[in-house]
Amino acid sequence: MAEYWYNLYTKQVEEGAKDDYRQLMGPYATREEAAHALEHAAENTKRWDDEDAAFKGD
Repeated sequence: MAEYWYNLYTKQVEEGAKDDYRQLMGPYATREEAAHALEHAAENTKRWDDEDAAFKGD
């Protein structure tokens, strides 16, 4: 099964990890999931920020 990675420097999806892992987000099961890596990261960050605020009572 292929793994897909989003390269933060080239802003391209790679099949298999071709670059330094510090440049990559993943792995993802599909090319489509990897293409939306930044969107997923932003959604997760917002959700975690909201959860932190709720926990702190903000």
